[in-house]
Amino acid sequence: MKRIIISTLILLEILSGCSVYKKFPQTTSVDRNLYGKEHALEDTTSLATLSWRELFGDACLQRLIDTALVRNTDLRTARLRAGQAEAALLNARLSYLPSVNLKAESGLNHGDGSTSKTYHINGAVSWEIDIFGKLTSAKREAQASLEKSYAYKQAVQTSLVASVASTYYTLLMLDEQVLIAEEALQSWQQTVSTLRALMLAGKSNDAAVLQAEVNRATLEASLLSIRKSLKETENSMCLLLAQTPKSIERGKLSMQTFPDSVSIGIPVQLLANRPDVREAEMTLAKAFYATNVARAAFYPTIQLSGGVGWTNNGDVVLNPGQWLLNAIGSLTQPLFNYGRNIANLRTAKAEQEIAALAFQQKLLAAGSEVNNALVSLQAAKKRLTINAQSIVSLQEVVRKIKLLMRHSSVNYLEVLTAQQTLLEAQKSLAQDKFDEIQGIISLYHALGGGQQ
Repeated sequence: MKRIIISTLILLEILSGCSVYKKFPQTTSVDRNLYGKEHALEDTTSLATLSWRELFGDACLQRLIDTALVRNTDLRTARLRAGQAEAALLNARLSYLPSVNLKAESGLNHGDGSTSKTYHINGAVSWEIDIFGKLTSAKREAQASLEKSYAYKQAVQTSLVASVASTYYTLLMLDEQVLIAEEALQSWQQTVSTLRALMLAGKSNDAAVLQAEVNRATLEASLLSIRKSLKETENSMCLLLAQTPKSIERGKLSMQTFPDSVSIGIPVQLLANRPDVREAEMTLAKAFYATNVARAAFYPTIQLSGGVGWTNNGDVVLNPGQWLLNAIGSLTQPLFNYGRNIANLRTAKAEQEIAALAFQQKLLAAGSEVNNALVSLQAAKKRLTINAQSIVSLQEVVRKIKLLMRHSSVNYLEVLTAQQTLLEAQKSLAQDKFDEIQGIISLYHALGGGQQ
């Protein structure tokens, strides 16, 4: 037995320099122009470092996000898949430990008028030596799979936070449009009444009254459509919250505040902040270690096994003072699976190359999303400023035309046109405010915010 153990140790020492295990090289650099040359900044401060509670200060929205993080079925499913990956990693780690089996037997023999009892207890231990890194690669593959599942769970969470926030602000924007439409409806009603009075006084005609009534009816129909959209958006929010349809408590669009300026940080931060980018990187790492495992299949499997036993026969106890011990070292060389191993290795290499391309594409897509969000946010801010100035001017125009209509021969079309233009400008202002908020949400999500 000693000779077997010594020979095995010598063999292990000789083969220790033959390991084919390689460690996955982490990505440490990203093109500084990933967001576009016009956004190639060196500022390491990023909007993504803010927690969603810091960015979204509305108490109603915070309660909705809290509910979604607990109840949303997609996020709960992602958590369960992360638990599965944890169990798989534990199983891979246990591969390093010996396999222990215990067997106990007893027998009862009758013969020559006598009865004898026999007992036998045997224990066996088997242990694979990880000389060529097969077990280590399998463990690293399971570790990468776990990291991938964590990243996926975080990606689901960031997407959920952004979706809840976007849906919430859509509700606020629709609420604002309802208020604008209701105020405009009252104004149209006053215009109809005024034109009727002028018609009776001979200063207008029935065509003016009919045109004003048509505009009022059109606005009433538009108001019904907005309220329909409101209910559908509330139902979408309830779906995110995993609840049955109900009314959503909320604030007002005019009360929402956000940072005056936003920072996007440097592109390399996407590797740490974007969970979907990390997920793609871990998919590449998993494929890398799968290639290691396929490559290690060409090398022998070295396994140590040993046993211990105790036996008695009737009244005679065998080996009462010592155990039956044995130790065996085995080396299994895969001679007849060479063709299959080559096919498996080629498949693993192809999967690794596919994962590398997917990771590269995911990184480029992330940079594009940041650029799109920045462009959208900047455009919304400019439109907001322009439309706010236009509304002030249009309100003054409507006020003066209404005065002229009562005291001069101003054409009724001028009144109707001015009111309709003001209404559209007010709707556009609400939409611009929503687009600005949506731009902030999109940029926050694109940079990887919402994990905390």
